This record gives sequence, structure tokens and C-alpha cells, in this order.
Amino acid sequence: MSRFLVVRLLTLLAGLLLASLIIFLSLRLLPGDVAQVIGGTSASAAQVDAIRERLGLDRPLPLQYFDWLGGIFTGQLGNSIVSGTSIAAEIAQKAQVTVPLTLYSLVVALVVALPLGVFTAYRRNALPSRIISVLGVVAAAVPAVWAGLLGIMLLSTWLGLLPAQGFPRDGWADPMAALRSLTLPALTIGLIEGAILFRFVKSATLNAIGAEHVRTAMSRGYTRFGALIRHGLPGVGLSVISILGLQVAGLLVGAVVIEQLFSLPGLGRMLVVDVGQRDLIKVQSTLFVLTAVILALGALIDVMHRVVDPRLRVEEQ
Repeated sequence: MSRFLVVRLLTLLAGLLLASLIIFLSLRLLPGDVAQVIGGTSASAAQVDAIRERLGLDRPLPLQYFDWLGGIFTGQLGNSIVSGTSIAAEIAQKAQVTVPLTLYSLVVALVVALPLGVFTAYRRNALPSRIISVLGVVAAAVPAVWAGLLGIMLLSTWLGLLPAQGFPRDGWADPMAALRSLTLPALTIGLIEGAILFRFVKSATLNAIGAEHVRTAMSRGYTRFGALIRHGLPGVGLSVISILGLQVAGLLVGAVVIEQLFSLPGLGRMLVVDVGQRDLIKVQSTLFVLTAVILALGALIDVMHRVVDPRLRVEEQ
């Protein structure tokens, strides 16, 4: 187990280094001059050069990269080029919307996928199961923006049950108001990701029903349903854990995208504004933090899978 942890940690660090390089170089391909944006259209060439020198943008790219990377790994994300505010403080503030939205969406996805996936596998020939399976395929193919617009029209405009846009100015001072503002975006993302997860759960449950240890349990007196619950679902849980990292990554990316539609002051809206202003340091630091969270979650789920599944530990020995 210790050897696995060391290898997984080294893989995580290598992934972070590669991600940082890709993010840094990709942003340098964007059109536009940061110094010109800051100086405005009335700035002279000398003023623009002075701004570029003050921000260190005139230095060679390798030096800019290693300075930024050194700050990242020492916990110093730096300050915004445009506003001069602390990048770490802004990310922490915006994460108070994005992180709860992602977790809320995950709860919705699990509530949808787990019971429906098990039910449709157990009663796979029943008409309700076939209808749910078709609806799952359709829901997984729906674009998030289109689903969000449909949700706004149905649940907000017509029924008036949920707010269509915005987030309370005082944030989480009123938890119920904050949750209400996140409910429609969470439903939008969670139902789509839940439909994707539903197919994995159904497939894993079908495999569990046909597994030898489940059939053996039935031969010893368990009912089909009892054998599935007692001996089949633990294996289904392991399958869900193995893909949960991808699901969380999808939920996080979906949350970043959907914030624009619902006017939520999270990391997604901040990224869009910062890209428009060519605030490169802030954009690359935010993207790196999001990438690091996704990679770290993947590593954590790998470790959890290794802990709860004894077969993997036996293979390692």
C-alpha cells in the first residue's frame, strides 16, 4: 500500500506540473496585449511599454513561468494584474458559490442514479424500467445550457417555485436563500450527470445480478432481491467509486459553465471576466487550482478504491 501511495503521489505531482505548463502556454496564445488593456486606448507606446515592464511581461517566458510556478507551490498565487487584489482571496470568495453548487449537484446526481440504476437493472424487462432507460439516454444527451433554459422556463417563469438567477448579496448569511438560488442550477447539472451515472450503475448492477457469488447466495436460500442487496450491491458501490472522480470533474466543469446562465458569482463568471480583461496571472492561477482539485480528487478516489477493495491489495502483493 505504501508503494502505491508513493507512486500515486508522484503521478499527481507530474500531472500538476504538466497541467501548469499547458495552462501557461495556452494562455500566451490568446490574442490581445495585457499592457494595452490596462493602459487603455489612449495610452502611448511608451506608457504601454512601462506597464509591460512593471508587470514583468517583457521578461522571457521561461522566467515568467518559473516565477509563477514557484509562487504556486509556496502558496503565493500573486495579485491580479488588472485590479491588484489577492488572487487567493478572490478564489476563496468565489469558491463559496462554486463548491456548494458542485456538492449540491453531486447529491442530486447520486439520488437520481443509484436507486433508478438498481431498479431498472433488477426489473430490466418491466415497462417502467424501459421508459426510465430511454429517458436516461435522452437526459444524458441534453446540453446543460438548454436544460437550464428549460428549467428556468418551467420552474421559475411558469411555476414561480425557484429564483431564475442571482445569489444573495450577503452570501451564506441566510442559508435557505442561498440554497434556493443554487437549487435550479444544481438540478440542471445534477440531472444530466445523474443520467450519465445511471447507465454505469445499471450496468454494474446487471453484472452483479449475474455474478457467481450472487447466484451462490440464491442457492443457499436468499431471494434474488436479498442476494443482490447483501452480496451484489457492495460490488456496485466499488464500481461507482471508481468513476466518481470523472463525475465530480464533470460536475465541477458543469458548475463553472452554468454559472454564466444563472448569473452566479462563482469561479466560472470570474474566469469569463478575467479572460476578457486578459488578466493572465489570475486566469492561469484559477485554472491551475481547478485542475489541481480535479487531479487530487482522482488520486483520493484511487486510494479509497484501494482501501475498500481487498482484491486490489492482493494483486499488489
